[in-house]
Amino acid sequence: MTEQAILTLVTVLGVLLALTLTAVGPDLVMIAALTFLLSCGVLDTGQALAGFANEGLITVGVLFVVATGMRETGSMAWVAQRLLGRPTRLVSAQTRMMLPAAVMSSFMNNTPLVAMLVPVVLDWAKKLQMSPSKFMMPLSFATILGGLCTQIGTSTNVVVYGLLRDATGEKPGMFAIAPVGIACAVVGIAYMLLFSRLLLKDRKPAISLESDPREYTVEMMVEPGGALAGRTIEEAGLRHLPGAYLMEIERDGDAIIAVGPEQRLKGDDRLIFVGIVDSIVEMQRIHGLRPATNQVFKLQAHRDSRCLVEAVVSSSCPLVGRTIRDGRFRNVYNAAVIAVARDGARIKRKIGDIVLETGDTLLLETNNSFAETHRNSRDFLLVTQLDNSAPVRHERAGIAVAILCGMVALAATGVMTMLNAALLAACLMLATRCVTGPVARRSIDWQVLTVIGAALGIGKALEISGGAQIIVEQFLGFAGNDPWLALVIIYGLTMVFTELMSNNAAAAMMFPLALATAEMLGVSHMPFVFAIMIAASCGFATPIGYQTNLMVYGPGGYQFRDFVVFGGLLNLVTWAVAVTVIPVFYGF
Repeated sequence: MTEQAILTLVTVLGVLLALTLTAVGPDLVMIAALTFLLSCGVLDTGQALAGFANEGLITVGVLFVVATGMRETGSMAWVAQRLLGRPTRLVSAQTRMMLPAAVMSSFMNNTPLVAMLVPVVLDWAKKLQMSPSKFMMPLSFATILGGLCTQIGTSTNVVVYGLLRDATGEKPGMFAIAPVGIACAVVGIAYMLLFSRLLLKDRKPAISLESDPREYTVEMMVEPGGALAGRTIEEAGLRHLPGAYLMEIERDGDAIIAVGPEQRLKGDDRLIFVGIVDSIVEMQRIHGLRPATNQVFKLQAHRDSRCLVEAVVSSSCPLVGRTIRDGRFRNVYNAAVIAVARDGARIKRKIGDIVLETGDTLLLETNNSFAETHRNSRDFLLVTQLDNSAPVRHERAGIAVAILCGMVALAATGVMTMLNAALLAACLMLATRCVTGPVARRSIDWQVLTVIGAALGIGKALEISGGAQIIVEQFLGFAGNDPWLALVIIYGLTMVFTELMSNNAAAAMMFPLALATAEMLGVSHMPFVFAIMIAASCGFATPIGYQTNLMVYGPGGYQFRDFVVFGGLLNLVTWAVAVTVIPVFYGF
């Protein structure tokens, strides 16, 4: 065993321990390990940095922008809401959630997809009066399983496809992995439907919507000829809003109180809601509703560049003691008051007639620079910009869907590489204003890309130092000359590494082992490559096994052991399915 091989293996062991036993971010751990290998001479500068120029890594970054374009136009949320419906039984509800989530994740990266679906599914679960814990983990797992079916479904698949192209020149089609991916997805979803009732306990999320004491009264108007005109309250999804309720409807000067579910909406109806801030933010994103105050349409900033801001009125504000209308709030601050909260109680007046008092919390629609401009102003005690509060570009939803479909078609037919198609789609998203430049920049998860790039460098060190060969000889000695047993062991090692570090890091580090194993046995490397794709993505047993697991951990109110029990069994199920199906479609 050479000195460089020892250094590399010790470094890999250190990475595993650091990621398992400490709270240090995976990006910092991986960069530190890569720096150590570079400093020790195991890697030269070109080899250490080559991973950051990998085609798969760049494709993952570009896909974040494409997915954000879908989110900003409300396309995926609209599709999800139409497909979810109002089931009455848990099994049918989980089925209606998991199947669309799995299908959608086959054609877009599952990390931004879960980010879009978590609030939608949380609201939906509350409307059904079912525990979010019955849905959050199945949502994450369903998107992971669906992502196994195509080249672009998960960042892991994209990375491994890129590694395969660099190492062998082979370019499998977009759906080359589909047979084994579909088999794992079908069996995995069936497992969740059968055992989630037994293994997933009813738990409350870490932060409950009802825990927010600020209660606003807000007026929204039904757009004439819009998506909600002519629909009932029930059909419009306005009956069981989480953290909010529809108090009354004003129509042609008359008030309709105690609004029933069969009440049909008309254009120009003024809907008066009472609710907490998170619910008010979501209302602003409902297609077919717009703020009732005309002041919103008189703001100088274009609506694409606006956001929602909370501001607490101070005693030195010149408008204290005057109504919002008489004080000409919009002219003074270039901001429209959407709602007002006072001492945790709702104010039974129209927005313009409310007399401002010290301590009032105002919900404003304004430009993106308002928070920075007035953060130190004497007029307000506190100014906070709300996350993800930019108005949804519903009018561009069709354009965003067309761009996504075009990207998939170009990549699937081989007209363009996945990177080329993704770059073209991202440019079109920006050119058509489905997403703005600043939002596109913020959408890229640089931590994920850093982990991938550094892990590719560490994987290269395993290859050139001989460390990969040593691991192959030690762990695969049990397999002898049996390629199927070797496949089982490679899958198992990748699965364990995924749970301890991250999916992309595990795939990058195991890839050279897969090639070395195939070469040693004198068989095709493709079964081992596809096994790594599946195993590295199927990190179900811990919250850190896959980034979407972390995203649902808090909203689902889970404990660590929930993942170990429910997800650990799913790991074993997909392991058995994968090693059975892979040799059938990808012979040794």
